Amino acid sequence: MTVQELEDKVWALDGIRIVVRESANKKVKDYPQKKAAQSNWRITQFIDVRVRPLLKGQEVVVLMGDGEYPHGGTLLSSIKKSYIR
Repeated sequence: MTVQELEDKVWALDGIRIVVRESANKKVKDYPQKKAAQSNWRITQFIDVRVRPLLKGQEVVVLMGDGEYPHGGTLLSSIKKSYIR
């Protein structure tokens, strides 16, 4: 899976916009998740449990609907709500 495919799969499954600081075509491990992360998870938990293990040290950030970077303690439910206008 490429970085772009990972970003797209996280968006489609979890409803969270991530950006991996790497070439879009760089290969990473597959995103094995079948169910969305719980909405009461915090950003830090989501990244540490679901995304970081697939990367080789690349930086990854989560974007709010307004393009801002949320605090690591922000709940996924708040992130998801930020995309709705």
